[in-house]
Amino acid sequence: MTTDSAAEHAGGGFNMPEATAKGGPDYGRFLAAVRTVQDHARAADAPDQVITAAADLLQQVSGLLEPYYADEWASPSGRRYDLPNRGNILAVPAELTKTDSDTVSGWVRFDRYHLGRNGAAHGGALGLLFDSVLGYTAAVLSGEFTQRTAYLHIDYRAIVPVQRQLDVVARLRSQQGRKIIVDATLFDGEKVLTEASALFLKLKPGQP
Repeated sequence: MTTDSAAEHAGGGFNMPEATAKGGPDYGRFLAAVRTVQDHARAADAPDQVITAAADLLQQVSGLLEPYYADEWASPSGRRYDLPNRGNILAVPAELTKTDSDTVSGWVRFDRYHLGRNGAAHGGALGLLFDSVLGYTAAVLSGEFTQRTAYLHIDYRAIVPVQRQLDVVARLRSQQGRKIIVDATLFDGEKVLTEASALFLKLKPGQP
């Protein structure tokens, strides 16, 4: 098990993740495989013996990885800046780019794993997406990287489909003192699916 390095960070305020190449050239493929297994686990209507065999294999994979369980400061998850979402397995798959001084745009995709019901992405998965998209937008467009979400408001306009690439546009609306206000819209073609707005607060020195 990797040595715990959390003591180096405890009480030291908000600490930005340090870029790493840990995990090597196959780390992105590793994450993609995990996501694909999650999709298959959600969708599979397999015979009992297939589920048993899959469970055995997954337990073997867990056993392979278990000795290398590390804290957030040592794990490459969230620190691979060369990968979408910095290699964070929790995040909804997305690719975002700063398109001008007050706009970020890109694509997102909810997979079968994110299904709520009747072909629609789970509302909680939308919350996860928008917190990530708006947090990225607030940081990149304001230049303030030590911040936390103060509130997140979501308007569910239409069903958000899974297993389809969707477009997202986010904007910096205002920045005053410690307050950064951003909003975003999720589209399927020209159709508005969901809108969100958020307030992020720049942290004071020493705030976690």
